[in-house]
Amino acid sequence: MRGITRRTGAAGLAAVALLAGLTACTGDKGKRDSRSSGKGDKAAVVNACADGTFTWSGVKKTDRLTGVSEVESLGKGGGKLTKKLERVYTPRPSVKATGPAVSSAEVLFSLGKKIGEIETDARTLAAADGETWSFTDVHVKAPDINDGSTEPDGAGHFVHFAGVREVTGDFSYACPGGRTTTGHARTWQVDITGVLACDESVGDSDLAVQAARRSCEEGSPATRDA
Repeated sequence: MRGITRRTGAAGLAAVALLAGLTACTGDKGKRDSRSSGKGDKAAVVNACADGTFTWSGVKKTDRLTGVSEVESLGKGGGKLTKKLERVYTPRPSVKATGPAVSSAEVLFSLGKKIGEIETDARTLAAADGETWSFTDVHVKAPDINDGSTEPDGAGHFVHFAGVREVTGDFSYACPGGRTTTGHARTWQVDITGVLACDESVGDSDLAVQAARRSCEEGSPATRDA
């Protein structure tokens, strides 16, 4: 395998304007936080407390293939790959919850702290001019799968691919009075790009194996598990 690079994606360290405060769980009275519920229901809702506790379970990190090119052949000395990647999956951050309303930004902020993506505490964050990691933004756009180029330095049959590290988990948010919100969250952590040679083993990279099986000739070394 010729190489994989991992880069911080739009959901990583870039700062974006926070659409909902993280120091409190309350929103506008009488309006549902559509980012938390996934619905545009205008019915009155009960907001969660501001001093509850998050508990997470079943947190998983999964590398998901987002784009892959057709096979491209290069002669001696290699060269630039020119075939565009075709999108096979679009990562979409989301928070779905049942119970008193908690902002999706706060849920994802808690998830970010759980996995070590975010180290800043909420109080420090709130004082930072309303900005936070875009890891907490359910509206963040999926990374562009054709925003770069690669140039293998040898001959072969190559496939260019892209992916993300997706993070999912189940949560509960318990308030001191006993009311609890439960739900499921999903977002992505890093942007991954790589190139593989169909004539070579891809090692232990699940993303590369997936890409090879989509584009390389059946039975070629890259399509086999390590």
